[in-house]
Amino acid sequence: MKDQKTNNKILKDQYIPTAEFYSQLIDSLEDYSIFTLDKELLINSWSSGSIKIFGYETDEVLGKHFDIIFTEEDKKNGIPKVEIDAALKEGRAVDNRWHVCKDGGKFYAYGLVFPLTGKDGEMLGYVKILRDLTERKKSEDAIKKYVKDLEELNTHKESILAILSHDLRSPLAGIIQGTDYLKKNIEKMKTADAKDMLEHLHKAATDELGMLDYLVEWARIKYASEVFSPSKIELTKYVMKVFETLKETASVHTINLHHEIEENTTVFADGKMLLSVLQNIVSNAIKHSHKGGKITIRAKTKDEKIIIEIKDTGLGMSKEIQEKLFTPQMSALSKARKENKGAGIGLLLVKGFLEKNGGEIWVESVEGEGSSFYFTLPLKKPLDKIEGAEKIKFDENE
Repeated sequence: MKDQKTNNKILKDQYIPTAEFYSQLIDSLEDYSIFTLDKELLINSWSSGSIKIFGYETDEVLGKHFDIIFTEEDKKNGIPKVEIDAALKEGRAVDNRWHVCKDGGKFYAYGLVFPLTGKDGEMLGYVKILRDLTERKKSEDAIKKYVKDLEELNTHKESILAILSHDLRSPLAGIIQGTDYLKKNIEKMKTADAKDMLEHLHKAATDELGMLDYLVEWARIKYASEVFSPSKIELTKYVMKVFETLKETASVHTINLHHEIEENTTVFADGKMLLSVLQNIVSNAIKHSHKGGKITIRAKTKDEKIIIEIKDTGLGMSKEIQEKLFTPQMSALSKARKENKGAGIGLLLVKGFLEKNGGEIWVESVEGEGSSFYFTLPLKKPLDKIEGAEKIKFDENE
């Protein structure tokens, strides 16, 4: 026992770590951000790892409140204070969340904050340690997204099979019966009756072809990803293409097609898919507009995306219809097919195209006043970033 005490004393006499030693040790950990706060939560030390991760030089952050590293959403929700309160109550606070760098970029980190006390137990401030887990977060999210995509793909397969059997087979059976009747009775029938029957058969066959075209396009975006070819394209050119295609249909109903998009407004998307999205929504707007109505397309930028609005002054729709609009069941698809020539599955196609391009779609509508369809597209080629996954917790000991 005596020898052990002697050895300990010799070791202490040989070297006593200094504050400078600990400072150098902290600065050597470049994959970690380590910094301290005073009692007012102002940053008073900043490691080299913090410089590397956040992009702020030391003199840029000293004296700044530590909420500078939190997202706007977290600041609104009072997360910085929640962390400090938890650290005071429990002795430490641990969390995994996104943080903001000097250039506005974000990284996902495991975070630890604990109170810093002096020799006599007096409160000096806090220490915060962050470990960058962005790549791991992306990998976890990518796996989740892959699983979700597989589930959606299976659902889409079942939907296509259901539509083929339910929404195509019955009308085709009717066409076959009609043509069989004509074959057997054409010589006995009056010319006018035969022509009338042929008109019905032609219309039925044309409608079936239109529905089949929708299904082929829908299947294409789900199964043939190699045809997806996004690029930077000028939005107004595609809007004018759609207006040109639909101008005759619009003029028959005396509907004015109008856009308020600035010249040279660009989006990053697949051109064919964008054309299909615009044509589907504008075509539906024409079908549901009153004579003398107006359809207007606007666009504005927000958070690296462009929000496009297609507004009509038509029939509008109920809340119940709005809620089911982009996830129609078989009965809704059948009704849409009969009344709107495929509008139901057309919106599924639109939703699929937009999701493929990194966008989303929603609708706002008032019965009797009209509807506004909104959808987003990226302004430029998106970074390999996945959002919207569930919160992931990591073991702090890893």
